[in-house]
Amino acid sequence: MEKDKSKLKILAAGDFHGDSATAKKLAEKAEKEHVDLVVLLGDITGMINTKNLIKPFTDKKQKVIFVPGNWESKADAEHLSKMYGIKNIDKNYVVYKGTGIFGMGSADWALYPDEEQTFKHLSKQHEKIKDLEKKIMISHLHAAGTKSELSGIPGDEGIRRAIDKFQPNLFIAGHIHELEGVEEKIGKTKVVNVGRKGRIFEI
Repeated sequence: MEKDKSKLKILAAGDFHGDSATAKKLAEKAEKEHVDLVVLLGDITGMINTKNLIKPFTDKKQKVIFVPGNWESKADAEHLSKMYGIKNIDKNYVVYKGTGIFGMGSADWALYPDEEQTFKHLSKQHEKIKDLEKKIMISHLHAAGTKSELSGIPGDEGIRRAIDKFQPNLFIAGHIHELEGVEEKIGKTKVVNVGRKGRIFEI
């Protein structure tokens, strides 16, 4: 099937915790599916101390953006950004093919920052892309009141407020490994928990 060039095609994944074999498989999947962009949702590093976790993607000339997860320190995130030339969306929004992408990470185990601070952070980023027709919000941590809370781990209230108010076309997060793949709708927003297997989206 021929790719619709008017749409942004992404591969989103996260929580591979230093597993270089997973990074390689994801890069191969991104190449096979001819994605425009790879979106990594944090916990890239962690349990297994391996190197070159972004290299499989950059070796294939794939564009990569990310948010740090709780296993990344702020220094780790800065290092990944500088070494591989990839954008940390916790720092700034991006626009690809007319789609605005904004969000936040959870570096240094900042899993539950102040709700108002979280909402202000997301609001500031959203303000710059508010007039775009298509928007994606990304985070490492899931939102409050979503199916990912079936894990027993509460979601973030500030993120949920942002979904309710801004209604992006898509919200993707990770963190809850056992509920990888669960999805739902909040208003017009498709909400998906994306894990290490990776998921293709077109918007």
